[in-house]
Amino acid sequence: MRADTAIVIRPLRLTDKEGWKHVWRNYLRFYSSIREDALYDFTFQRLADPAHSSMFGYVAEQQGQLRGLVNCIIHEHGWHQQPVIYLQDLFVDEKARGQGIGRQLIEQVYRYADDTGKASVYWLTQSNNHSAMKLYDSLAIKTDFIKYQR
Repeated sequence: MRADTAIVIRPLRLTDKEGWKHVWRNYLRFYSSIREDALYDFTFQRLADPAHSSMFGYVAEQQGQLRGLVNCIIHEHGWHQQPVIYLQDLFVDEKARGQGIGRQLIEQVYRYADDTGKASVYWLTQSNNHSAMKLYDSLAIKTDFIKYQR
């Protein structure tokens, strides 16, 4: 890959706000979800501020533009002594797909989990998200759990 098209996976920074909001808005649109504008600022602040230790994010940057994101939540778990990571959001801009960005973002979360002693990383996806599931099947074990929600 040429240097000018290289993909850089890095922690989310406070200076990424507008780019992150653009990518996250597209992610929510993909799932037909609309959220109030204040939630974008609220969520971004929690992800980008190192003082908020239970949430973090990484972005994929290419040619100065954010092309993808992963948003994570660290939480306690009754089956492990160490905390676990819930990979809540993963999205790659449609124009940037097919370059391995999603894989790189997940692998970065795995590295973080390993480096910080987290027990596991898990995530959910919609049952019809077949293209993403091809990637997930190559990186993780699919479980038989079904989500219930109130």
